This record gives sequence, structure tokens and C-alpha cells, in this order.
Amino acid sequence: MSDQYTFTNPVDQYTMPKPDEQYQDGPGLDAELSPRADHGEKTYRGTGRLTGRKALVTGADSGIGRAVAIAFAREGADVVLSYLPEEAEDAEAVAKLVTEAGRTAVLAPGDVSDERYARGLVQKAVTELGGLDLVVNVAGRQQTAEKLEDITTESFDTTVRTNLHAMFWICQEALPHLPAGSAIINTSSVQAYSPSPTLVDYAMTKAAINTFSKALAQQLAPRGIRVNVVAPGPIWTPLQVAGGQPTEALPEFGQQTPLGRPGQPAELAPAYVYLASAESGYTVGETLTVTGGMPTP
Repeated sequence: MSDQYTFTNPVDQYTMPKPDEQYQDGPGLDAELSPRADHGEKTYRGTGRLTGRKALVTGADSGIGRAVAIAFAREGADVVLSYLPEEAEDAEAVAKLVTEAGRTAVLAPGDVSDERYARGLVQKAVTELGGLDLVVNVAGRQQTAEKLEDITTESFDTTVRTNLHAMFWICQEALPHLPAGSAIINTSSVQAYSPSPTLVDYAMTKAAINTFSKALAQQLAPRGIRVNVVAPGPIWTPLQVAGGQPTEALPEFGQQTPLGRPGQPAELAPAYVYLASAESGYTVGETLTVTGGMPTP
């Protein structure tokens, strides 16, 4: 595929070899993922849809966040990249791609489950970029558990703090800085609609993200700030091999979709670009699902 505008059969658009059974200690690195994910590094073509915008993207080192950062930069936005310190190798590769697109990349390592860091992240974005008008919450934690009894309180709390508390803190901290025309984009999942029995806590948080975003969207719409959500299906990222899926299930990952394959992070980026750009100005409080055909309400 030459770029995201090339006419092609979606069944074959992002085919990849079946992954082997593999495991990485969390949070996982794209540099060690096999096969490597496609974030649009060689294919995403920007058309100036976000020229001059100032964006904060969490989970920007790999997976969906990485694809969003690349796409935003190629559309003309400067980007603050939030990631865990142990993901520095991946994050530095993303920063290089952002600067090669002629935009500013600000590296901001830390853990969004820590309130002080999460709130400070917004202040860093405002200081380093001279303002903020796009907030994209992608960072998330997903750990498979065969039985509810297998989920410890510590693990449950970490998932909730990463997936929900961080979103709340970042949105709340950002509001005083967001002018009319700004956009907040949160990340849910097909798990919010069709939860797997082994992802009880993760699925719960993703449903909550939808509800939080729909309520906040109504509150902020009169101020000219739009809130929307992207809900991915099974996407090939390091999250899946770092406890997000049972290791033995990885070779068949994504095969249950009508397209018969997992999605690539590059296939999510256009959804975020659309919701960030002015062309979606009448789209408020919506959840845009990108699931490979898996039905949602």
C-alpha cells in the first residue's frame, strides 16, 4: 500500500504473518514485537488537516498512540509524547519521525497512573508547545485473567488508575487551557460492547470511558470543545504480548473479525485525525468504532 488513500481490498490491506506465541514483561516494546506493527511509518500521507495544532498524546511510544503521533505530525501538529520511562527506545523512534515531518516533538516520560505526573503532563505541553488544543488519551492497561479470583486488588487498582483516573486528571487539568475549537479524544474498545470473560476489569473501564466522554461532551459543547471516542477492535500492539492476551491465543489473534485478521495501529490513525480536525465539527459525544467488522450497538 502506497498510502492510506490507495484503493485496496481491506481483507488484504494489512496482512501479516501469524504471530508466534511470545511474551514480554510489561509494558512491552514495539522494538521487540514479532512481527512488528505497522504505524504508518512508510505509508501515512498528511494533507495539512491539523496545521498549527498543539497535541498531547498518551501512550505515544507504540501501538495506537504511536500511529496517532505520526499522523498528527504529518498533518501539521506539534506533539507531546507521553510514555513510560522503560519505553524510551520506542518513544525516541517516534520523536524522530515527528521531527522528520517538520514538527516539534516533546518527550515526556512518566506514568499516567500517577496523578502528579498526569497533571504535570498538561502543564508541560502548555509550556513546551505554547498552548494546547488536542488531548488524546490512548495509554491503557490490559491484563488477561482466567478467573475473577485471579485479579488482585493491586492489579485492579492499577488498571483503573491507568485507564480512568489518568483520563480524568488529564482532561480536568487541560480544560483551563483549551480554546474553542479544541478536541479531546479518548480511547475505548470493542470490549466495552462485547467483553471477553478474561478481561473483566479492562472491559469495565472501557465502558466507563464511553460514558464519561458522552457526559463530558454535553458539558463542553457550549464552550466549543468537542469530546469524542475511538473504540478499536483487536489491534496488533505490544499490549497484546505483555499480558493482554493469553500467550497461546496469539497465533489466532484477530482471526474472529469478519475481515479475518487483526487491525494495525495505522488503521486507527485516520479516525483520530478526523475527530481532531475541523471537518468533524458537528461530531460530538460519539464513539467511532474501528473493529474489522465486529458489530457494536
